[in-house]
Amino acid sequence: MIAIDYDPLARGYVTSLARPSGNVTGVVFQQIELAAKRIQLIKDGFSDRPAATMFWDQLSADQWEAARSTAAMLGLQLFGIELNESPYDYEAALRKAPLDHRGLLIVPTSPSFFRDRVRLADFALQHRLLSMFVFREWVDTGGLLCYGPSITALFARVAEFVDRIARGAQPADLPIEQPTKFEMVVNLKTAKAIGIDLPTAILLRADEVIE
Repeated sequence: MIAIDYDPLARGYVTSLARPSGNVTGVVFQQIELAAKRIQLIKDGFSDRPAATMFWDQLSADQWEAARSTAAMLGLQLFGIELNESPYDYEAALRKAPLDHRGLLIVPTSPSFFRDRVRLADFALQHRLLSMFVFREWVDTGGLLCYGPSITALFARVAEFVDRIARGAQPADLPIEQPTKFEMVVNLKTAKAIGIDLPTAILLRADEVIE
């Protein structure tokens, strides 16, 4: 199992992370918790931006709910827009957002959003949006910043699970793993292109700055 955008425990797919039971084990990306963390980072780092827009789809609905509840607690006005007809029309989606919410865009992870990472990065750049993504793959293609684990490292870890099971290990005996390292990556080239100076709090928090 590679649980990128859902919580297998909350959905009842496993009974425990430490002792999963049955025939399911693997890696959980903790995106529900991280969706809330990204809202906190935005609130702390961009205190002059009281409103934001978040795109979401059915496969990222759990992340949207976590982000929405956290935003309400922290006083960030968050407007959610569900996309459900592929290919997603991001231009039409943004037009649904109130004007004062169109300066900051949050995008969770789902197969469609990851596939469209170049489109989304270009879209945010063209509209001069502050953009918060999940993985560095978005930032490498021009997104402004991201916060999350390394998808490459976790997929490699899943390959080790496959190897152990192929050698006779029982899935029920292999605890489900969660990432232990999270990174914030910031693209200064994008910041300059959209005409903003990133707050010192964000730059100090960043693990890597693309210049």
